[in-house]
Formats: sequence, structure tokens, C-alpha cells
Amino acid sequence: MSNQLALNLALPAGSLDSYVQAVNRIPMLTPEEERELARRFRQQNDLDAARQLVLSHLRFVVRVARGYNGYGLGQADLIQEGNIGLMKAVKRFDPELGVRLVSFAVHWVRAEIHEFILRNWRIVKVATTKAQRKLFFNLRSSKKRLGWMNRDEVDAVARDLGVSARDVLEMEQRLSGHDASFDLPANLDGDDAFVPAAYLEDLRPGPEQQLEHDQEEAGGRDRLQAALGALDARSRVIIEHRWLREDKATLHDLAEQFGVSAERIRQLEGSAMSRMRAALATA
Repeated sequence: MSNQLALNLALPAGSLDSYVQAVNRIPMLTPEEERELARRFRQQNDLDAARQLVLSHLRFVVRVARGYNGYGLGQADLIQEGNIGLMKAVKRFDPELGVRLVSFAVHWVRAEIHEFILRNWRIVKVATTKAQRKLFFNLRSSKKRLGWMNRDEVDAVARDLGVSARDVLEMEQRLSGHDASFDLPANLDGDDAFVPAAYLEDLRPGPEQQLEHDQEEAGGRDRLQAALGALDARSRVIIEHRWLREDKATLHDLAEQFGVSAERIRQLEGSAMSRMRAALATA
């Protein structure tokens, strides 16, 4: 439903004011009309009925979106996100519950706007947990004055919102920060600019170092295989089972396999290791 209705909910080509004037001219529905349209959509999948339900509530979305002007995001974007929430609400609305659509839809509209703000307010998402989301949208209004909060104010906000004082302090720090460019802006002089790129060191290996490491690792594997190939079959099995497998065998396991004592296996292992060290040293 959302994709088909979205074609009819795009902002007019003029301006935001034109859109607001247009939605305010759409007649509101009576409770009886709303129930009838909702039944037609729910029972018959009548998209025209759903469209009328959505269009008649667009003015409500505009009113809700205006409450989020303080986050520095475009009003048109907030309205469009709210419209998505309205369409989701219409899709799930049950007219038999005795609740008006506007009361049901407010939660969906706010949820979509909240999610949009959290995604776009900063480059790095500032709120991920339930407590952080609650603080993001309520902390500024809960503060009694400008500036950093003292301990009593932190405790009061935490108590009112049902979160920990630590969450309050952390969110206050996040809200007071700002995004910074990692690289030097094009209009600044590199001698005076202080940006992370100027002092943060990339500790990852460069292409030449990575190539050298890969070649050394491959050469080590080749030398190991050559040293193993110089051993007799029994010694090679002992070394592989004792050193080169994840489920390493014990001396007693190999003693039982070859029909000798564990001490003999230990001697064979020691001799094989000495020969391999000598072979690797001269490789």
C-alpha cells in the first residue's frame, strides 16, 4: 500500500507553504465516514479508501512535525517521514476497536519522525538504547537552565525519566558535542588547522608491508613443508599430530597407534624436531 499511496503524497512542486495550504483544504472525516473507509480497506483491500484516510489526516502530520523544528532538519523531510508513519498506521488500523485513527496514528507518526532524526541529526548515531532515545528527545526540555547540570539536576532528570544518572550525563555530553571533519576543509590553511587527520596515525600496514608479510608467510609455509617432507613417514605423522592439528594427540595416543611406548614417541618427536630446526635454519 505504501508504495502506491506515496505517489499521491509527494510535496507540491511549489513550496512547503503550498503543501500545507493544500492539505488544510482536504475535508476532515466524520467518525462514521472514517469507520466505513477503514472497513472497506480492511475487508476489501480498497486502496481508494486507504488513500482517503491518509489524505484526510495529512494536516495532523504537519502539526506533529512542527514540534520537531529544533533539531535542525528540514520541515519537509520531517513531514514526509511522518506521512510514512501515517500510512503504516492506516494499514494496521482496526475500526472495530472504537478508537479514532488520529489517536492510533500518532504513535506511528512520531516513531518514524524520531527514527529519521536519530539517523540524520549527526553523522554518528547518538542514541541506540531505549534509555538513550528517551533522553535524546526529552533531556533539553527537562533541563531547568542553560549550561551543564549539577548533580541534583542530573538525579532529578534521571528520576523523572526512569533512567540512570550515568545515562543522563552521557547524553548531555553527546548533545553538547558536534561533528568535526576528519580531513582539512578546502578553505582553510593547513598550517593553522587542527583536524584529526593531522595527528591520528594509521597503524595499519601499507601495501608494501602487507605484500612483504604475505610473501614471508608463504615462504615460511613452503620451508615447513620441505622440512616435513625430509622426515620419515612415522616421524612426520608424530609431528603433524602433536603440533600441526587443532585436536592435538597425546604421547599415549600415538604410542597406542604405533605399538610402542610413550617414551619412545617422545624420543622420536625430539629427534624429528631437531632435524626440522636444522633444515629450517639452512633453508
